Amino acid sequence: MPRPDQSSQFAVETAVRRQAEDLWLGELHAGWRIGAVPNGGYVLAVAGRALREALPHKDPLAINAFYLAPTTLGPIECRVELLRAGRNTTHAMARLYQEGELKVQVTAAYTDLGQQQGPVWSAEPRPVYPGWEDCVAGGDSKLEFRQRVDIRFVDGTGVFRGEAPGGRGEFRGWVRHVDGADADVISLLMFADAFPPPVFDVVGLVGWVPTVELTVQVRAHPAPGPLQARLFSRHLTEGVVEEDGEYWDSEGRLVAISRQTAKVRLPRP
Repeated sequence: MPRPDQSSQFAVETAVRRQAEDLWLGELHAGWRIGAVPNGGYVLAVAGRALREALPHKDPLAINAFYLAPTTLGPIECRVELLRAGRNTTHAMARLYQEGELKVQVTAAYTDLGQQQGPVWSAEPRPVYPGWEDCVAGGDSKLEFRQRVDIRFVDGTGVFRGEAPGGRGEFRGWVRHVDGADADVISLLMFADAFPPPVFDVVGLVGWVPTVELTVQVRAHPAPGPLQARLFSRHLTEGVVEEDGEYWDSEGRLVAISRQTAKVRLPRP
């Protein structure tokens, strides 16, 4: 079973250590913030790392996070509660605290992805994109988060250059670690929240689109190389939007899908 590269920047900055039977300690590092707040996928990956260390099964199959309050840089506590350990799947909860305040609550099912067997089917074929080298860097390059994550877009980048939104509600492209480390199942939790919100392509570059809830389903260990990603929204209702993500590895396998609920905060007049 593939294991993460413990020397990679992502592995170091999501590392946790056991303090007690159900308590794991970590730290949220600079380099991963969107504005002043650590990226939600990065925070989920820290919880995912603690669950991986604590549980008999090591691969996230489905993991869900509710973001109760913004996190900050610095120490973070992760309390893990085992719900049920079966032969093929372990269910557990993780609660992330900073200075005694519950910030994120996570529910997860872990398994051994290398032992998964069964039929394979997709309603739509994997989209064909130009290669990594043929796509352009886009988004807000001034974001601290871009110190850690490299994104290349197939199209739709005009809105970041002051052009009118395209109206598709979709971003397509590639993503990888800036330091060149290959993705693993824990970094998929972070990459699922790496692209800009697709609603930017509908209403423009609004001030803030905070995540309320994020769910990631992991389907396979990713092959080395950048990940092909598609993130799209189809409904914006009274300021609430969903974001659906699909992620393929360099060999064309679907390795993860995601959905999150977010709020669109327009600037006040």
